[in-house]
Amino acid sequence: MHRPRLAALFASLVCTATFGNAAVAQEGEAPVAPATELKLVVEPASLALEIGETAQLSARVEDAAEAPVEEEVFFFSRGRRSVTVDAEGKVEAFQPGNFEVIVRVRRQESEDGERGQRLSVTVPVVVAKPALERLVIVPRAGGLFAQTNLELGLEATDVRGGVQAVAAGDARFQSTRPAVASFDAFGQLFLHAPGTFVASAEFEGVSAEQEFEVRANPVAALELVADAATARTGDVVRVTATARDAAGAVLANHGVPVTLSVAARPDDDLGAPAGATIAQDGRFVAETPGLYTIVASTGTASASVNVRIEPRDVGAHFELIGRGLVSDSHTSDLWVWEGVDGRDYAVTGTWGADGDAVFWDVTQPEAIEEIARVRVDARTVNDVKVSPDGRLCIIGREGASDRKNGIVLIDVTNPRKPVILSEYDEELTGGVHNLFIDGDYAYVLSAGRRYDVIDIRDPQALRTVAKVELDTPGHSIHDVWIEDGLAYSSNWADGVHIVDVGNGLRGGSPENPVPVTDYAYPSGWNHATFPYKDPLTGKFYVVAGDEAFPYGLNIEGSPTYARGWLHFIDFSDLENPSEVARYQVPEAGTHNLWIEDDVAYVAYYNGGIRAVDLSGELMGDLYKQGRELAWMLPTDPEGFIPNASMVWGPQPHKGNIFFSDWNSGLWCVRLERDGGER
Repeated sequence: MHRPRLAALFASLVCTATFGNAAVAQEGEAPVAPATELKLVVEPASLALEIGETAQLSARVEDAAEAPVEEEVFFFSRGRRSVTVDAEGKVEAFQPGNFEVIVRVRRQESEDGERGQRLSVTVPVVVAKPALERLVIVPRAGGLFAQTNLELGLEATDVRGGVQAVAAGDARFQSTRPAVASFDAFGQLFLHAPGTFVASAEFEGVSAEQEFEVRANPVAALELVADAATARTGDVVRVTATARDAAGAVLANHGVPVTLSVAARPDDDLGAPAGATIAQDGRFVAETPGLYTIVASTGTASASVNVRIEPRDVGAHFELIGRGLVSDSHTSDLWVWEGVDGRDYAVTGTWGADGDAVFWDVTQPEAIEEIARVRVDARTVNDVKVSPDGRLCIIGREGASDRKNGIVLIDVTNPRKPVILSEYDEELTGGVHNLFIDGDYAYVLSAGRRYDVIDIRDPQALRTVAKVELDTPGHSIHDVWIEDGLAYSSNWADGVHIVDVGNGLRGGSPENPVPVTDYAYPSGWNHATFPYKDPLTGKFYVVAGDEAFPYGLNIEGSPTYARGWLHFIDFSDLENPSEVARYQVPEAGTHNLWIEDDVAYVAYYNGGIRAVDLSGELMGDLYKQGRELAWMLPTDPEGFIPNASMVWGPQPHKGNIFFSDWNSGLWCVRLERDGGER
């Protein structure tokens, strides 16, 4: 083990909390026993590490007399890809930056069943950035041409051999021949005339040089054509620029950079700028109605084309059909299905409660009826799924008293009398947060580290046939979804991973999963994933949903203000996925989603239930483009947290949309288009 550089070797962090009945005795009453005060002591109080170093945290619980108290202590990292911590408190650094390790004990309960304060300590961890050793200027593919401007690429290698890209604006550039080429303060390279020059760059004390040749610009004229003269907000219009030389001949594969820009004349006079995006590959989309002029330019040549943008006009509304109130606990996920008797049923989980799975008859959604409960040894039944034949329900357990979590299989042939068939916890004792049923197999998360593939053909003789786990530092997983033989997993900082489990794309099967491709985005909030192929354009998107609680998760008493959005990743080329669009509701955060008939139904936590139009090619900010069809905030004064919308998960079923709300149970709505079209 490396010897850690500890910022405060002998310092410690202490959190105190009072548990039990702390009421003050009134006159004439017997004295009330004093509350029990416990302390969580963590040493050291902070850590300063280098990449690859480890350090050991120690934690203990004491009473007011500093006597040790037997309590299980839990460690977790807020930056699991950059800094990891194991169950024993061993911290290891993988990436530079400022991070936090959280140390906690279970929330205590008094003798009368009241939940007390949670003991929790935050340990700051600073990981030093390794010194740079080498800097390289990366030439532009296709060469350099006079009367254009661009950014040069930079790559830095540190003393450990790690390679990182450096933004041009972060480095200091110089040119040996400013008349040929010069740099501005932001690292932009302006090419003035044919000739040669040497570019030098300096970043964090390391420098590099590279000689370049600037060629004459052969483009004398440009033509610009749009594939549509009019479009709606949110519609993608493509423009194509054609370059010609001085003789009027078309220049094919000329390699000269052509810059696209846009000028807007919005229809309103409110003074707000019109939102529009033009990609350098020719894709254009606007958020505001108006007239837009797209300009192409290179050297002294330029051309323009006008595109008229009209309002999208896709208004609709959610009509409340019915609901099933749950007020004695938080509600987690849901699943809706048609039973073997032809009636419709739903099952919902419970969160941080007594381990209940709640069964409902939703055949008449305007009169949803709770028909049964199954209680298992758990604090949370987070995920619930039912097999396509409507006979088998599987629920995941977390917080079991004996720490043997795993899954529970339930016969729901008669949902009014569900029968537990078996339990399975082989290597699943760390808790099952999410799962999915596909054919004869269940895909089950294990302690947030991987997913196991379990053969469920015989509920009395389950067996694990495969395991899928990343090998990245501090890897973790939140969800897995199976469609057409492909498993889509949501892996927080490691992003979306697609695995062949029977599609044939890579020769995989449930018992031989084979990786296909992946995509990660900077925030590291990847929590849920849903695949979607647009029937009109043929584009294949994977929609990755965030989950973040920057202001905390309020379990009792007051609302939670989540953050995050949906990332639309174009996987049409599996080898080169790219993020092309987002759906972001201001001041709210996503949870789960479902897509059906070009409509995304999004559980947007404190932002309620949302419906979003996904028709056609996607690009830019779908919310600002007016693609949102409808939204509704489900609130109830009798909810577990009254009047606090916290939508967890949606599922369309037979023309209705069912969704669960963390604070108020099961809801059913119908999406009604303006004018009555459903």
